[in-house]
Amino acid sequence: MITDSAFDHIFRQAAIAGRDTPVDIGVKAGRILAIEPYLAADALDVALGGRYVIAGFVDTHIHLDKACLLGRCGHVQGGLAGALAAVSAMKRDFTVEDVYARGALALEKAILKGTTRMRTHVEIDPRIGLRSFEAIKALKADYRWAIDLSICVFPQEGLTNDPGTEELLTAALENGADALGGCPYMDTDPLAHLERLFGLAARFDVDLDFHLDFDLDPSWLRLEDVCRLTEARKYQNRVAIGHVTKLSALAPEPFARMAACLAESGVAVTVLPATDLYLMGRDATQNIPRGLTPAHRLHESGVLASIATNNVLNPFTPFGDCSLLRMANFYANVAQIAPDGFGLCMDLVTALPARLMNLTDYGIAIGNPADLIVLDAPDAPTALAELAEPVMGFKQGRQTFLKPPARLCSP
Repeated sequence: MITDSAFDHIFRQAAIAGRDTPVDIGVKAGRILAIEPYLAADALDVALGGRYVIAGFVDTHIHLDKACLLGRCGHVQGGLAGALAAVSAMKRDFTVEDVYARGALALEKAILKGTTRMRTHVEIDPRIGLRSFEAIKALKADYRWAIDLSICVFPQEGLTNDPGTEELLTAALENGADALGGCPYMDTDPLAHLERLFGLAARFDVDLDFHLDFDLDPSWLRLEDVCRLTEARKYQNRVAIGHVTKLSALAPEPFARMAACLAESGVAVTVLPATDLYLMGRDATQNIPRGLTPAHRLHESGVLASIATNNVLNPFTPFGDCSLLRMANFYANVAQIAPDGFGLCMDLVTALPARLMNLTDYGIAIGNPADLIVLDAPDAPTALAELAEPVMGFKQGRQTFLKPPARLCSP
């Protein structure tokens, strides 16, 4: 038992994963120094009362540059093609200041909902140039006190068919972009699109994160090309794919084959429930397909999977509060997950996306940053089932927000 005054803070009676009873967490200089049943030391105590504590939610796929656009687009038809056209037209007029302001709105929502790590996809092409990238770089610097932001630049409207885009992507990677994405279904030569991006990623030694197979036609899957290229380029465990709604339309046997292909090649999958459910199946008049890729079944097959936000208050997804806990609850409801799977649903927005982003310092463990989010619940399954509010947050031991639990005002 540590008995000296070695700590700046002691978080008292924290319920954490892997422990049957609450523990004290001792923090010094922004890092976790001790985790014990009781720490006898003089420090600033933070009483948690047995509430569940996580290292923060991890959002692997969001578009801060396109957030909060509903007030200016008047887009109501809801289809993917219409959403793409609406945003493509608007982004020509985006300014650095505009993207920063809208991105900040979404980022602050995410912080207050307990997100401490995030990968945001940012469009790069000759229409927007590097304006969105510069805005998101500024957000990354200005909000580092509360969240670690990773920037994934990508060509939303194609690459081989859009001259000048590859040069702009290169400039962004030379100037601080953290990862590289792609959107082969928007390119006239999808395979060349993928091959060029694999080459560019290897040149800059960054991870890859593709938008892929975003429809419900299971007769062909571009993910097979991604798996093949991942193995050929020795990029295992550095490639993720988002959406992949085609997987939801596969029968059990071909689904198992595709899951095995993903697991063997080390390609991760991010499921985006809000956008996928909103956009898929719009041609159906009855028995409307959900279009939701089963992340839990992929996990059971050995595939690294996560659940993320994607779009917020724009033509792709005209709702959202950046709560990953709500997204995991939403997924569990739609995917018909029983209570014995609620813990996994929490993992899909915490520990598993941290692995997808190759974060080596995530988690409540000695030596890691004291990134702590306190949920108003005793454990992970209860937090998921009841959509427990984050009541306080800390980044490297410094408090980032406080939301006292709601109280009834009886007469």
